Amino acid sequence: MSVYGYTRVSTDRQVNEGESLGAQTRTIEGYAMMHNLAIDRVFVERGVSGAKPLGDRPEGAKLLAILRPGDVVITPKLDRMFRSARDALNVCDRLKASRVSLHMIDLGGDVTGDGISKLVFTILSAVAEAERDRTRERIRDVKADQRARRRYLGGTTPFGWKIGEAGELVEDDDQQRAIRHMVQLRSAGRSLRAIAEAMKAQGFDLSHVSVKNLIERASS
Repeated sequence: MSVYGYTRVSTDRQVNEGESLGAQTRTIEGYAMMHNLAIDRVFVERGVSGAKPLGDRPEGAKLLAILRPGDVVITPKLDRMFRSARDALNVCDRLKASRVSLHMIDLGGDVTGDGISKLVFTILSAVAEAERDRTRERIRDVKADQRARRRYLGGTTPFGWKIGEAGELVEDDDQQRAIRHMVQLRSAGRSLRAIAEAMKAQGFDLSHVSVKNLIERASS
């Protein structure tokens, strides 16, 4: 069995002064001593944001790669190792399945054992779901705002529009005229396929389905 510590600071000031890292290490050492554990190595993450998943951090990746069944990992606080509840839940599940104990001192100890682990996992699962909902809401709200301001959201530029200098969608005069012409042809009784052929003759390679969608949008 090997015992590992994990500490992290995110700012250059904390890295240079070393106070936060020192305090975290002393906390880990004190906890280990109280539980008759001998620290084999402390993984020190310097100047790395907690927003990065543990496995994407240099020292975090090394730690996860070296762990074996029966090993123990100690970290002073949940937020030193994880910022995202989803990441915490995924890593805790992985460690538990590998029979590796994870001790979060601020949560009372071993969160992968049979004691407080059920409560911790329940809380993390609820928080993870809330995070997913908030992320979906933020993405939806941003996209709605961008659509309202005709911002280009990526992908294929819609027919009738082009990307402006500020990244917004602006009308393409030639294509807008083509759309108006399609509407006129449809009003005159032309079939969708015939309109598509007429557009191809003008240099616009559109299927009859695209013609149908453009006419419906223009007429709505």
